[in-house]
Amino acid sequence: MKNFRIGGVPEHFNLPWYLTLKNKEYLDVNINLRWKDYHGGTGDMCNALRSGEIDMAVILTEGIVKDITQGNPSKIVQVFIDSPLIWGIHVSKNSSYTTIADLKGKKAAISRYGSGSHLMAYVNAENQGWDIENELHFEVIKNLNGALENLPKGIGDYFMWEKFTTKPFVDNGPFKLVGHCPTPWPCFVIAVRDTLLEQDPIAVKNMLQIINKTTKNFKETPGVEQLIAERYNQKIEDVQQWLSLTQWSQKQLSALELKKVQDKLLQLELIENRLLEENILFNL
Repeated sequence: MKNFRIGGVPEHFNLPWYLTLKNKEYLDVNINLRWKDYHGGTGDMCNALRSGEIDMAVILTEGIVKDITQGNPSKIVQVFIDSPLIWGIHVSKNSSYTTIADLKGKKAAISRYGSGSHLMAYVNAENQGWDIENELHFEVIKNLNGALENLPKGIGDYFMWEKFTTKPFVDNGPFKLVGHCPTPWPCFVIAVRDTLLEQDPIAVKNMLQIINKTTKNFKETPGVEQLIAERYNQKIEDVQQWLSLTQWSQKQLSALELKKVQDKLLQLELIENRLLEENILFNL
């Protein structure tokens, strides 16, 4: 039996992994796959891939591309979610801020440097025409729980996170939603450490075949809306809207999509140079 570890955020996007693990499907191909939740998100998982704490990660596209260009010994093997991630831009419920424009020059609360919440703050600032050098500032709060605790205290002014994950905290406090910022590319990819790709690409291929079989018809899974609503504390109508906007993928990231990500990271001066496609993507 081969033992592998995979990491991801504990959010509804990753329910297919939970189901395949619950059904012990990887044991059929002689693989003992273990899942680890990373509440700190992409920055946390990049560190875990670098250290070998995990072998694989379901991770934000822009975050892992940035980290691979900066030495993370991993490759992207396929897209997991093909649709954009819709980042909600949140402030404290009792805040006087009511629009994105009000946040110009204020502090973005981020989980960590290099995280999705950090990188997308740059994308949002650029969308708004802000002076990134002088009108974009940061406060590290570690994760969603850190934002829930700190924003009401005035530690950080706004916080960007996937809008359906935070919806219960907008409905019931302590957040207020002032706008959205979708990613301009497929949002989640599957990244694998180079050592595993070199030593056992067949095992990686087998794991992908199992998860892809589940995601292909995931929306037609009996009772899936109710399951997501209960497991992730969501309203059925929010789950239905989220499912209508979300598309799982079974294909590799295209060269054009990779170029778009690297071009944006370069433009925002978040990376120093562009890597060749074969240094970021691994085709099984």
